[in-house]
Amino acid sequence: MKHTDIIEIFSNKELIGGEVTVCGWVRTARNSKNVAFLALNDGTTLNHLQIVIDKAAGFELPEQAGKLGAAIKVIGTVVANENNGGVEINAKEITVLGECPADYPLQKKFQKLETLREIPHIRVRTNTFNAVFRVRSVMAAAIHRYFQDRGFVYVNTPLITGSDCEGAGEMFKVTTIGYSEDYKSAEEYYADDFFGKKAGLSVSGQLEGEVAAMALGKIYTFGPSFRAENSNTVRHVAEFWHIEPEIAFCELPDLIELAEDMIKYIIKDFMEKCPAELKFFEDRFEKGLTEKLLNVVNNEFAVVDYTDAIELLKKADVEFQYPVEWGCDLQSEHERYITEKIYKKPVFLINYPKGIKSFYMKQNPDGKTVAATDLLVPGVGEIIGGSEREADYDKLIKAMDEKGMKKDDYSDYLDLRKYGSVPHSGFGLGFERIIMYCTGMSNIRDVIFYPRTVGNIR
Repeated sequence: MKHTDIIEIFSNKELIGGEVTVCGWVRTARNSKNVAFLALNDGTTLNHLQIVIDKAAGFELPEQAGKLGAAIKVIGTVVANENNGGVEINAKEITVLGECPADYPLQKKFQKLETLREIPHIRVRTNTFNAVFRVRSVMAAAIHRYFQDRGFVYVNTPLITGSDCEGAGEMFKVTTIGYSEDYKSAEEYYADDFFGKKAGLSVSGQLEGEVAAMALGKIYTFGPSFRAENSNTVRHVAEFWHIEPEIAFCELPDLIELAEDMIKYIIKDFMEKCPAELKFFEDRFEKGLTEKLLNVVNNEFAVVDYTDAIELLKKADVEFQYPVEWGCDLQSEHERYITEKIYKKPVFLINYPKGIKSFYMKQNPDGKTVAATDLLVPGVGEIIGGSEREADYDKLIKAMDEKGMKKDDYSDYLDLRKYGSVPHSGFGLGFERIIMYCTGMSNIRDVIFYPRTVGNIR
């Protein structure tokens, strides 16, 4: 049906004095003897549009139109609101498009985020999630724009794969057979399955991304990844969105430069395009959010060797839950201490012990570390993990043997090191984690539409 978006009512001053048709859902309603007020939202803006019903002039508010959650169409005149300097609509005609009964779950003005997670199909109608998903859309567009403007090719890597990129085995199995007692062995089971071999949901598009980079030079992926980790932290979900650039003729310092530039671009774009949402999050979720983001945009990130970071942590006057020793995998408490207490800004940690990193990372000359980097940010911890990739065929084979990997599953990947191998690098950015950082939302379940976690799927 023909109507004007509410965001245009607020932004186009030429509409004042004219008649318009708007549609939306009732967010609040006040009804008195002579006048009634409705707050209407259609999803195009965080702000609600006030609808004024002048009952003294003989116009009665339809009963169902005053119910929270009801969908209505309003025809009326746009007028200036002298109290707040904005605009409102004097209604002439109201049509109820969809009634909403009294058991509508959003009757309370404020509800806990934990409660709203139980109704993901309804929570998006709250101010909080209106803002979250609007920001998510803007940031997704910024990521595509960043890479497209710099000559990167967008590729779509497979979601179903026969190899485990991380070599950790935390994959969801893909099968058309399901539970069965008809097979004597796993080999027999998979031989009879759809693909004729074991298959799973991809944990990363990196390996296929490297294939593309060896032909196209600079590529990026942006899509879902799946991790079957039995983890219930505020930073983990089983299905998340992943940005993964892969760049040929790129070494670790080049990768770090790109990652810093990209993060600053995304944050700056968000701040410019979503001022109302930024203010909303700062008022309700993280005081000082704007200052924190400006600190990122306006300052150089620190680059710190893993070995140096371990020494700083060991000297810290803090009793960590997890002890710190060279060779340990840093926990969130360590990452946040480094960024929030020591450097007070984002930090690239580099040159991790090879024993705690993936097989594909370039081995450093010391024989103990790899050319890997994690970007740690205050308040969240790691949001980027990347490395220069091992370009030497023999070293890659040795690394796979040390981890007990089946080389037949990675034949395509190994071929890249046989036919015109070059130095190349890439990283993965968890989309939800950068959204958390920019909005101040403290739980990853609250920045994704339908969070998938252990024991929870809808």
